Amino acid sequence: MRIYPIVLPFVAALFCSHAIAIEPSRPAVSSETAIAKASAMDAPLFYQILIGELSARAQQPSEAFSMMLDAARKTGDTALFRRTVQIALQARSGESALQAAKAWTLAQPDSLEANRFVLQILLALSRVADTLEPLKKEIALTPVEARSQLIWSLPGVYDRARDKQAVVTVVQKALAKPLKQPDLAATAWATLGRLWQSAGKTNEALGAAQKAQQSDLRSEYPALLALSLIAAGSAQAEAVVEKHLPFARPEFRMAYVKVLLGTRREADAQVQLLYLQDNHPDYADTWLVSGALELQQAQPALAEQHLQRYLDLTQTAASTKQTPELQRGRSQALLAMAQIAQQRKDIPAALQWLEKVDNPDDVLRAQIRRAALIAKQGRLDEAVQLLRSQPERSESDARLKRSAEVQMLREQHQLERARATLEAFIAQFPDDFDLVYDLAMVHEKLGDLPEMERLLRQLIANRPDDPHAYNALGYSLADRRLRLPEAMTLITKALELAPNDPFITDSLAWAHFRSGNQSEAQRLLQQAFDAQPDAEIAAHLGEVLWESDLRSQAIDIFKRGLQLNPDNETLKEALRRLRVPL
Repeated sequence: MRIYPIVLPFVAALFCSHAIAIEPSRPAVSSETAIAKASAMDAPLFYQILIGELSARAQQPSEAFSMMLDAARKTGDTALFRRTVQIALQARSGESALQAAKAWTLAQPDSLEANRFVLQILLALSRVADTLEPLKKEIALTPVEARSQLIWSLPGVYDRARDKQAVVTVVQKALAKPLKQPDLAATAWATLGRLWQSAGKTNEALGAAQKAQQSDLRSEYPALLALSLIAAGSAQAEAVVEKHLPFARPEFRMAYVKVLLGTRREADAQVQLLYLQDNHPDYADTWLVSGALELQQAQPALAEQHLQRYLDLTQTAASTKQTPELQRGRSQALLAMAQIAQQRKDIPAALQWLEKVDNPDDVLRAQIRRAALIAKQGRLDEAVQLLRSQPERSESDARLKRSAEVQMLREQHQLERARATLEAFIAQFPDDFDLVYDLAMVHEKLGDLPEMERLLRQLIANRPDDPHAYNALGYSLADRRLRLPEAMTLITKALELAPNDPFITDSLAWAHFRSGNQSEAQRLLQQAFDAQPDAEIAAHLGEVLWESDLRSQAIDIFKRGLQLNPDNETLKEALRRLRVPL
């Protein structure tokens, strides 16, 4: 049988590279080394590589690996070693891949790529202790100017290793020299601190951050470690951050702001935001975060001013290079501006802001809000049509559209239409239990409490770990002063499933209020409102304060609720019933 030289793409590329190497017109390759390389790619070796590739394609990895590794050793060729490792990895043979990678490092001792393969394969094989020498070599081979960044990246390299203590031990040994070098010590200590933190050793991590900062006060790495420790609850790490602040970039201060907001320290976050506004007025993210925080704190005029500043600063960048981060930021600002316009009942302006949202991840959300505003103008059918015409990128988008349509019908008091729509949806999507929940809430609004309870208990039976059905049933009973002990039990169960949820805390507080325990109700409602400023929570907190003869405090809370959402039905009903003079 005649064998035709079918050259596979990899083999062709390899053959061409060797052909170029031995091209006679190049006088520079007349040395003994060049002659040796030229003679290495003879016809038998070429066909050996070809057969190795054909074996790989024929799902014969063992034969392919053997032939390719032999060829790689003979030639010392980088591409052949790389291909041999790939064949072993594709065959899920970690030990064979390690054998090939080690052979590669023997042939090319200064190859960063070869050494990196050894390191990564050892980690994939969960042989953390064996990574010490490859890691030391990785650090040594990395150019001096890139060494600091490499060291800082090590926690990500070892992220999947299960034995975190073993990782700390290995990396600490590998960093023995960098820990003593003035230009690398801060990075090395901060990296060790991150690994200690990953191992659950907060004190050791804090100590590493402090040593890192002692090595270089200007280095950002110790302060970044300290930020993550603050987020995890370490108050002592604050000193490390504060010492770095005089040298901090705006990006670091913004990271600090986000940590402060995440730990509910709004006042401290605002101090940092004011510093950024005064000293880095063109740093756009400052104005976005300031505006969002002010909107949450019911300061719409100031929020609007700062959000507009953000949009102005990012306008040029938005028209030239739309990064995902910039798209998300501008979408957040546009949605917030629409909310501000809606709060002052400027519906045309709100619609204009929403039309500008073009980030794919936020377009549907913006269109849902547009539809809701159109419905408020009395154009309900047009709003439904707009909603249904929106494209769906996923099943979650489809569920969101269905839920939004029902919510819109409820807000327009089209309860019978909402019920019929939900029943049609449920017939089409019987496994979507969110629709069952929505139908229960429609029956609650219709006054059909037995059907509401039946549906919610059906939901509890099908999703016993879902807190919302427990909460909805418990709140509905408590609001009507029905079976209050049972209502309390249901809401408590919901809170066990979703600890610290402010809306469930609100339900529990309302159950206490209906049971006559006003002091506990006030405590819980204040806690809920602090965690989540919301118009409905404000309505409940305001009523409890009003009934406790704390009228001025109640009025303040009611006003904040109206700023948050002047159309909230619960809030409007409470103000009307209590005859609150606003």
